[in-house]
Amino acid sequence: MKTIRCQIEKVTPFNDAVYQVFLKPEAAFDFKAGQYLSVIMGEKDKRPFSIASAPNAALIELHIGAAVSESYPMQVVERLQTATHIDIEAPAGDAFLRSDSHRPRILIAGGTGFSYIKSIVEAQIANGETIQTQLYWGCRNEDAMYYQEIARQWHADHSWLEFIPVVELAGSTWQGKKANLLEQIKQDFVSLNGYDIYIAGRFDMVGAAREVFRELGIEETHLYGDAFAFIK
Repeated sequence: MKTIRCQIEKVTPFNDAVYQVFLKPEAAFDFKAGQYLSVIMGEKDKRPFSIASAPNAALIELHIGAAVSESYPMQVVERLQTATHIDIEAPAGDAFLRSDSHRPRILIAGGTGFSYIKSIVEAQIANGETIQTQLYWGCRNEDAMYYQEIARQWHADHSWLEFIPVVELAGSTWQGKKANLLEQIKQDFVSLNGYDIYIAGRFDMVGAAREVFRELGIEETHLYGDAFAFIK
């Protein structure tokens, strides 16, 4: 990892709980789709966020879930809103896209875990990859699915990608699944053997997902998620 100075280009809310951030690094750096960076708030205060942009993008994109004032992520948003530049450390993470694998892929996002998945999908598109990919995005309700229009556009534009949106609370006009995210996956698959699976979201969800996937025969060497480095 190295420290990189970034110009803060834009900070805008997707909704009342998630912010979209664009940073312009002053020095080029290489990263892989699915890696993350840390925003340096202080000498010993470095806060990790998934990189939402693909490696070929001109700007670094972040999605920061910050619904509560003075919370850990909101402090970062407030710094970004008031400063012109910020220092980051990057890249980090081992749950990056394995482009050399030809196994079908399942991408799973809970909430702002979609930022991690977005980087992977956009890298697949940029690389011309056509490996069969199923993208599950789970949220509590449709309002929380802050960027569903881009995921639905991927689904429409690329025959190899299927987008399965899942919410727990759905209105009458909802176009997607109404279920718990992990319960929906259990319903859709008899076995997960033979898949590459990429997952991001709250640590408790990711930990629970691993237990469900074990029941479905997951090969854990093909299960990728940076949360697993922190939950044993």
